Amino acid sequence: MARRAGLEISLDIFERRDFSTVGPGGCNMCGGIISESLVQTLATEGINLPPTVVERGIDSYVLHMDEGSVHIETPLHEKRIGSVHRGAGPRGLREKKWGSFDGHLLDLAVGNGANLIRGRVDEIVLSDGKPTLGVKGGEASSYDLLTVATGVNTSTLKIIENLGIPYRSPKTTATYISEYYIGNDLVEKTLGSSMHVFLLAMDRVEFAAIIPKGDFISVCILGHGIDDKVFHSFLGHPSVRTCFPEGWAPPPDHCHCAPRMNVRGAVQPYGDRIVFIGDAGASRLYKDGIGAAYRTAKAAANTAVFEGISSAAFKKHYAPACRRLEFDNSIGKAVFLVTKELQRRGFERRAVLTMTAKEQLKASGRRMSTVLWDTFTGSSSYREIFIRSLHPFFLGTLFRELAAALVSRADGWTVPSPKKSPPAEVSQ
Repeated sequence: MARRAGLEISLDIFERRDFSTVGPGGCNMCGGIISESLVQTLATEGINLPPTVVERGIDSYVLHMDEGSVHIETPLHEKRIGSVHRGAGPRGLREKKWGSFDGHLLDLAVGNGANLIRGRVDEIVLSDGKPTLGVKGGEASSYDLLTVATGVNTSTLKIIENLGIPYRSPKTTATYISEYYIGNDLVEKTLGSSMHVFLLAMDRVEFAAIIPKGDFISVCILGHGIDDKVFHSFLGHPSVRTCFPEGWAPPPDHCHCAPRMNVRGAVQPYGDRIVFIGDAGASRLYKDGIGAAYRTAKAAANTAVFEGISSAAFKKHYAPACRRLEFDNSIGKAVFLVTKELQRRGFERRAVLTMTAKEQLKASGRRMSTVLWDTFTGSSSYREIFIRSLHPFFLGTLFRELAAALVSRADGWTVPSPKKSPPAEVSQ
């Protein structure tokens, strides 16, 4: 953008993490799912994700409930998502086969002229109206514009709140992520190229997913008060056990973390000469945080280059992008309330499973499958998902399956089993 505008800029990136490092030192604590909408958007910007970064192309998912499970192919056989590691890989990595997603993007930025400064910013002050950053052991530097892309798992946001600007940090909730090494062959045998999604009647667990990544399996849980007890209870559930090799037990030294996640955007994520992007500002509820970071970054860059770096400029041209995300999240909360209801009532879960399974036998009209796919992968906005769920054919079919599930005997109910097609190749 700056080149097109004839604007000469100098950009410093402060990054203390080394993304070539295995384990927590190189990880940004994330499930690592790249939605197909983001893959396509990056491609239009000339950013293509190489096969050395995308560890596995996800072409389907398996929905697990207490009543059973159903394999759901990519709607219309045209959508693809990718699983990545934010760093070089989890603790316990035995062979480096893939590169870091974050490392790849950082290399591209440096290749385009950005200056990488290794170190953690431990001081931020305003000097003559300009943000000045201090790094331990280094000299303080003053800037025309400070872009805060720290996420929410940092004390830096508290430092910024003390600057006297209206910004207030986002509301967050805890998640739980674990990485387990089982080897590529066993990953292929147990999970294949499918992301496994769980809607189980378990207290405090709202959503969970198991994601295949090269030699590793990533387990991600969202909910309230997720702790070790809840997590191990989840791992012991019969539906979850089917995703691991027989007799498998979690090793004591596995890589795991409990990062915070943005569930409500920051108060005024901008000011004079300062703007907050991604989780530090506004993000998507539960899904596609990487995509939301990209969209807010682009909106902030567009404002800074073409409109200015004052609080008024960001309010007029950047804040609307954040408000759109927050409005969509309000719809997303309604979507997840419905999902929570499904977890509570057995007949509703049976209806959804039956409707979804029957759709796998059809070449088109997979309305429930598409709604579930986009809800779980973050590939579409919650507004689009909500509108599709109001379609008369969708509602009519769902009510019919609900009625059938109410009158059927649970012990005589089975999920229709469509023939599973071979995985498709992922295209970037």
